[in-house]
Amino acid sequence: MQMHEYDATLFYLHRMACNELMTIMTAAEDDILAKKIEKFVKAFLYDSDFSKVEKAYDSLLHYLDHVFVSCFNERSEIMTF
Repeated sequence: MQMHEYDATLFYLHRMACNELMTIMTAAEDDILAKKIEKFVKAFLYDSDFSKVEKAYDSLLHYLDHVFVSCFNERSEIMTF
């Protein structure tokens, strides 16, 4: 798991920097991350319905949250042994 991909995604997501997100999408080893970035960028650039953009944004943000929490839990388990 490459944590810098997730950190960069979160950073560029908050900046709405679609070009950088697309760069991360093409280089990402995590297929789920790449697909969620793709859905967000397509919605942001091409959908006129803001609810679709918001849904894609929230989906990507929830996935990033899941990854960060999972990583934190793994590291805390390692530290307790």
